[in-house]
Amino acid sequence: MHALSRDQAASGHDVTLLTVGEGPQTETRDGYRVLRVPGQVSILGNEVSPQLAKSAKRLLASHEVVHAHSHLYFSTNIAAGLRKFTDTPLAITNHGLYSQTVSKRLFGWYLKSVGRWTYNSADKIFCYTKTDRRRLRNYGITTDVDVVPNGIDTTRFTPEGNIHEMMPDGPTVLFVGRLVDGKRPSDALEAFAALAAHRPGLSLVFVGKGPRRQGLAERAQKLGVSESVRFTGHLPPNQMASVYRGADVLVLPSRSEGLPRTLMEAMACGIVPLSSDLPQLRELIDRSELRFELGNSAEISAAIEAVLDEELGADSE
Repeated sequence: MHALSRDQAASGHDVTLLTVGEGPQTETRDGYRVLRVPGQVSILGNEVSPQLAKSAKRLLASHEVVHAHSHLYFSTNIAAGLRKFTDTPLAITNHGLYSQTVSKRLFGWYLKSVGRWTYNSADKIFCYTKTDRRRLRNYGITTDVDVVPNGIDTTRFTPEGNIHEMMPDGPTVLFVGRLVDGKRPSDALEAFAALAAHRPGLSLVFVGKGPRRQGLAERAQKLGVSESVRFTGHLPPNQMASVYRGADVLVLPSRSEGLPRTLMEAMACGIVPLSSDLPQLRELIDRSELRFELGNSAEISAAIEAVLDEELGADSE
């Protein structure tokens, strides 16, 4: 949202980003304004704030379009409700159909009720893939949908360039994303531990922050691989190209995704991506051996090993 707001502001638009969270109530950055309201209660990781509705209603008087960032959040439900009482058009971006914090079955009920109503209250929906557009239609969503794939800056994400100082020497497996259950970072750790015993010098790097950080560190200790596992925390976007260049394979074991920039950024930097076998990613990762069954650590290990053999040769064993 920062990049989208920044670029729209640079094009001469008056952009206000309304969000729920901690921090200054009002902030100006890179040409756009940020308004924050405190969360009242958290439901399944979703910050709910009645104050958000009051702020959004007030902003509608001075803005010509509302863009809601994903159907997964209470703020988008609020925007859909306000659309019924205003002429200001609403656009919603679908960042992957299913939630990473709620079971697929439970979220399916949401999509058949409140989620469908929210989407059908919008004037336009954006999604990344034709697969997700088809899924929207299957849930009875009739709003006009445009497929707009994610893009990356291929002048910045290239194989040539420096390598980040935090990246280890030797063969390296990389995980980039929030350290939350939905991203399943523990699957990457379990798969790595199965390989580390017979691949001396192999390292695993977690880039990102989240509530699973401590649990992953403790599990790495129990598995006897803590010295080979690094946690960098969150890194700014302008450092990520140098991170990818220091890895040999990227692993994304998520149970739900849209069209992850991490996969495309890694590919642009010449790094092989491995991903859980999600339908919307099959066009991006068209080699079946680079996809694995969700939650299958043994299959992840085999895929990593095959990539390392191919990339590094038998001498890496």
